[in-house]
Amino acid sequence: MKNDCLFCKIVAGEIPANKVYEDKNFLAFLDVNPVNQGHTLIIPKKHSRNILEIDDETFKEMMPIVKKLSEKIKTALNADGINIIINNEPAAGQIIFHTHIHIIPRFANDGLRHWPGGKYTEGEAEIIAKKIKEE
Repeated sequence: MKNDCLFCKIVAGEIPANKVYEDKNFLAFLDVNPVNQGHTLIIPKKHSRNILEIDDETFKEMMPIVKKLSEKIKTALNADGINIIINNEPAAGQIIFHTHIHIIPRFANDGLRHWPGGKYTEGEAEIIAKKIKEE
């Protein structure tokens, strides 16, 4: 547990949460600022900053829970779809620095739109792909 971490305090029971799932390693609860009703966060109880820091085994154990909760949320709320989102670092929108995955129920008329797609210039995609492969 990290003393100043909001999510660690929720795990420790110091801050209340509307829990929808809990086992010995993970906790899922409703987001207090939901994009849509049913917006759920799933976190490992063991602190890590984000996907760039979480250990592989914990992340691997987390994903079947995300899938199961996504199915339950979609059914319970009669949602038309589900977004699964992980924000990593401030530039990507991460606000709480404890690994967490957003499960956001989506509805055909919810008015939410995705970010705009861009285009690569001639040859740029090949250069970027090469940089990533070589890393």
